[in-house]
Amino acid sequence: MTFANSLSLKEKAHRLIPGGCQTYAKGDDQYPELAPGFLARGKGCHVWDVDGNEFIEYGMGLRSVTLGHAYEPVNESAYRQMQLGHNFVRPSPIESECAEEFLGLITGAEMVKFGKNGSDATGGAVRLARAFTGRDRIAYCGDHPFFSVDDWFIGTTPMAAGIPAAVSSLSVKFKYNDLASAEAVFDQYPKQTACVILEPEKETPPAGRYLQDLKSLCEKNGAVFILDEMITGFRWHNGGGQAYHNVTPHLSTFGKALGNGFSISALAGIREIMKLGGFDHDRERVFLMSLTHGAEYPNLAASIEVMRTYQREPVVETLWRQGERLRTGVERAIHDQGLEGRFAVLGKPCCLVFATRDTAGKPSQSLRALFMQEMIKRGILAPSFIVSYAHRDEDIDKTVRAVGESLEIYKSALAEGVEKYLVGHPLKPVFRRYN
Repeated sequence: MTFANSLSLKEKAHRLIPGGCQTYAKGDDQYPELAPGFLARGKGCHVWDVDGNEFIEYGMGLRSVTLGHAYEPVNESAYRQMQLGHNFVRPSPIESECAEEFLGLITGAEMVKFGKNGSDATGGAVRLARAFTGRDRIAYCGDHPFFSVDDWFIGTTPMAAGIPAAVSSLSVKFKYNDLASAEAVFDQYPKQTACVILEPEKETPPAGRYLQDLKSLCEKNGAVFILDEMITGFRWHNGGGQAYHNVTPHLSTFGKALGNGFSISALAGIREIMKLGGFDHDRERVFLMSLTHGAEYPNLAASIEVMRTYQREPVVETLWRQGERLRTGVERAIHDQGLEGRFAVLGKPCCLVFATRDTAGKPSQSLRALFMQEMIKRGILAPSFIVSYAHRDEDIDKTVRAVGESLEIYKSALAEGVEKYLVGHPLKPVFRRYN
């Protein structure tokens, strides 16, 4: 396997684009040196790089491609709409059609507005919450890695350069599954907190009635309860993580799988709050997700077909089943190599990730790079273990065999030193202060 074309493109990309690509999570520092640098096409769960190498993929467009790459019914729906136009000077009926389809699935929501990126939706949710409550402070879950590119969140990360400290200071973190930590925020800033924002679930599920109790705490303190469903939405359940966990947020945000790779996001919630972005109220106006391309019609058409596919076919059930098949096989390989505590599979079957740990049991970016390197050699591109509707049994089984062989090398690296086996640099966290 060679990457000559990728290497020649890399220099050009870094000369023209800061970081060499449009999304930090896709950057060179997130992959081992022996990795495909540029992907040219995909079909189902398979992708081909610019050198013609084929891989089974488990990143799936940063979890946005749930049905599979180039899923024909979705592409056809978008194509038919393209023939009619992309963007008019007045609304199109497809906006209401998409909204009706969405609200039919997210049963606790009464109104919805569409954007292009997840940050459009979470940023809109935060602005609505501030306007609705008349408060400035944001409580966000510090155990969840990413909510927005907006200042209110990025200012809390190590990559806070360019963001005023006054803005960053308005965002306060709490811990997941720790109701007392959220109570402490309200106690420290009485009648100042506009909202609480978190994902329904990450690798750790909510304990008992944590989500319901957190919502009650918000209501007791006059704050808006926001669930970020960018990842859980259209993966855990057709109705999202909120349906899976039986909790109805005041506001929730969706994206990623909603468009199967097409750029679309959604902010949904109860009418009392959502209507502040419209005309049916006598309060101050809220500038809510008024985007030139917010209702790009081919993307709405794609999303409608995605949602109808979910209702017509067993998409979520397949994600859970194939994820469980993968988890079982990987855990068997871990056991066979005696690597319990050094390599682990985490999360729900529909959204698996893996953890790499050194001999002291601490997270290791070098071992992560090594494992990805060895999987790539065997035709598997796996920054995570995210399955799609397109992953067949034979794809899963081939992956499990590759994991077993890769973990043999991993075990040797633990004993002899990772530098003996890893070519090039270790990986780096996206959020770091300096390069």
